Amino acid sequence: MADGVRAKFIAIAIALLLTSCSGSSMKTIAVIPKGNAHLFWMSVQAGAMAAGKKFGVNVVWNGPALETEYDRQIQILDSMIARHVDGIAIAAAERKALIQPIDRATSLGIPVAVFDSGVDSTNYLTFIATNNYEAGQAAARELAKLLGGKGTIAMIMHVPGSESTMDRERGFDDALSKEFPNMHVVARLYGQSDRSKAMAAAENILTAHPNLEGMFASAEPSSVGTSQAIKARGLGGKIKFVAFDTSQGLIDDLKAGVISGLVVQDPFRMGFESVEKIVQKLQGKTPAKRIDVPTYVVEKQDLDKPEIKELLSPELRKY
Repeated sequence: MADGVRAKFIAIAIALLLTSCSGSSMKTIAVIPKGNAHLFWMSVQAGAMAAGKKFGVNVVWNGPALETEYDRQIQILDSMIARHVDGIAIAAAERKALIQPIDRATSLGIPVAVFDSGVDSTNYLTFIATNNYEAGQAAARELAKLLGGKGTIAMIMHVPGSESTMDRERGFDDALSKEFPNMHVVARLYGQSDRSKAMAAAENILTAHPNLEGMFASAEPSSVGTSQAIKARGLGGKIKFVAFDTSQGLIDDLKAGVISGLVVQDPFRMGFESVEKIVQKLQGKTPAKRIDVPTYVVEKQDLDKPEIKELLSPELRKY
């Protein structure tokens, strides 16, 4: 009996040892977003987790609570480098602050995929993002179409130093100046990645410019805050508003006519491809240096299209 118990114990110990060895061979990829407070990042996380499941890698998700917490993002990146994970995917909250830690990771042989928002460096594996400049141009053309190519408009921008949203805002401005000389931006303020601050900024602009005809917001929190300000003043449908990114509230406001057009990214795909490209590198392949993820301009009549439904409402709980 004692020998049987001993043999059973040894068998269990061997099984545990084999499981441990098997687990230790699984590659670990850290995915570090700008923040965790918005649906966009939840969709990125779902895509990253889906890729981890498909390719058999351990995905560690960790980012600051807010997109303005630059120091916290650097701390998280440093901790992943110290842990010597097998790969890192990161959305840079500030284009200059992350240059040195990304260079350090690369020098240690850790491949780094940059997604969503870039850095002032080329020392990374691949950059996977919306072509934000073109997306900003698309937003300008949508607003121009809605206003007949003329009118006074305002912008609620995101935060200073965020490359992705700065590119959108630059693309918007350039398209207006080159293609629509009769449209004029009369005010612009930052929402600081905060819905309540964006709402206050939009209300200030609406107070200062009572005859405003159009508005553009360059990110989800700015879009939500601007939409709230428009609704609070009973201006839904009276001001043509082109918003950027998506949430259930923004979709509802598009249905209600408060938002005239919604420029939508594909964050799920962004997260999936970030992990996939690191896996390819670990397998000895070299992914393209730049991978563009398309955007879509969605109007109310598009909401019933199956491909738009899937884009706007990914099954986050599944992942």
